[in-house]
Amino acid sequence: MDLYTSMAVSASGMKAQGTRLKTIAENLANANTTAETPGDLPYRRKVVMFQNALDRQMGVDLVRVAKIDVDKKDFERRYDPSHPSADADGYVLLPNVNSVVEAMDMREAQRSYEANLSAVDSARQMLMRTIDILRA
Repeated sequence: MDLYTSMAVSASGMKAQGTRLKTIAENLANANTTAETPGDLPYRRKVVMFQNALDRQMGVDLVRVAKIDVDKKDFERRYDPSHPSADADGYVLLPNVNSVVEAMDMREAQRSYEANLSAVDSARQMLMRTIDILRA
């Protein structure tokens, strides 16, 4: 694999993980967002789906975001009859966002992003060394 190809593979990973980080940040920002009126649904957690995409010109698989989907997990119910979105029984639906899970996912995405960044930096350093050798 040449340097350009390895950098392209790493860059595609960085882009995909960047999208994942943005989605996780959105989930965390809406972790306490309830419905505005009774009968409406609260914020539903989003998840990023990846796929391999063959780049025929380079002959390698790159990672791409296939889609951003919603988590079908049930909402949490809390008894709070004074809440504006409480149902007739006094229960409020809460988002299906677990901050601990989001924090773990964020850390994993961050580490993957950093690993790809490190690979790009290594390829860049090899290229610079090659140029220095050719100048001498």
